[in-house]
Amino acid sequence: MTDTPYNPADTEEDEISLLDLLQTVVDNLRLLVLGPLAVGVLALAVTFVIPPIYTAKTQFLPPQQQQSAAASMLASLGGLGGLAGAAAGLKNPSDQYIAFMKSNAIEDALIERFKLQERYKADFKTDARKSLEANTRITAGKDGLISAEFDDKDPQFAADVANAYVQELRTLLGKLAVTEAQQRRVFFEKQLLQSKDKLIQAEAALKSTGISGSVLKSNPASAVAGVAALQAQVTAQEVKLGAMRGYLAESAPDFKQAMNELATLRAQLGKQEKDTTGDAAGQGDYVAKYRDFKYHETLFDLFAKQYELAKVDEAREGAVVQVLDAAQPPERKAKPKKALIAIIATLATGFALLLFVFIRQALRNANQDQESAQKLSALKASWHKAIGKTR
Repeated sequence: MTDTPYNPADTEEDEISLLDLLQTVVDNLRLLVLGPLAVGVLALAVTFVIPPIYTAKTQFLPPQQQQSAAASMLASLGGLGGLAGAAAGLKNPSDQYIAFMKSNAIEDALIERFKLQERYKADFKTDARKSLEANTRITAGKDGLISAEFDDKDPQFAADVANAYVQELRTLLGKLAVTEAQQRRVFFEKQLLQSKDKLIQAEAALKSTGISGSVLKSNPASAVAGVAALQAQVTAQEVKLGAMRGYLAESAPDFKQAMNELATLRAQLGKQEKDTTGDAAGQGDYVAKYRDFKYHETLFDLFAKQYELAKVDEAREGAVVQVLDAAQPPERKAKPKKALIAIIATLATGFALLLFVFIRQALRNANQDQESAQKLSALKASWHKAIGKTR
């Protein structure tokens, strides 16, 4: 393989091409200078017609979940604490609260509160939501703070809407069980209501037996109460196992230990029931109803205790939205940025005109060359044929 010999004509052609380009720029210098300047001035003039947009910003600290403290509380709840705390814990609370603020629930509340459907001249609420989202930016910083920014022509209105986002978030959190303590409180509240209804029914059934107080004294009440307590413990252990199945395999040591504890409790319960039934022979169904009453009474006390613990934990942990910087009516407009718009318009026009003069000069040069002129003519004919245009 031999090297291509140096040809001075190649360098001469490159120099001529560069000179041709420079000559083209100089020939069209007035267009390339005055054109972009005219467009830049026009763009600057247009920005004075565009109404100014103001941006209001509020920053707040979302509710903080103290999982370590909640875990210590769950340890004291026994078996019943397992179900309420099984699914607790959030990986990224900030993202969740941002999703809340972007939800239809909060957006619809803002639309109704500020009559945004009329303000944005939207025929449907869906269109009003899109306009609201276009003017809103909600972000979470690395410092854990969440920022809500809102754009509007009226600075006071922009501040009101930005602050209203936080207010509506508080309202929504009051209806939802978000934190671990809230989830446990809701769970035990439902269990407490159910236990209360069953306790009332068991008490009415006990009274319907017509057994007097003297008969009650003669019954082995302590033994019956012990059976009821064991039944409540069995129920609590079953609830705990139900919760553990959600996050542990049956081969796990903790799960096996819980199964052994349940088997032991069931064995003790079977023995106690047998002994109590023998001691209470002749008393009819009173013992069964009394035992049922004590069982529901024990469960009710147990759920009531856990419900109060959850309420205390919720009050201490609290879904409190702490506002760091409330939105104030902005004093300076955020948009339009007149200087930036004028500069971008000038540069874009200059680039477009430069490309235009180069293409125009290339076509002129091609028309002067017979071979290139024939190629251009064939290209035009093919183009006309492609678009279905006939001469």
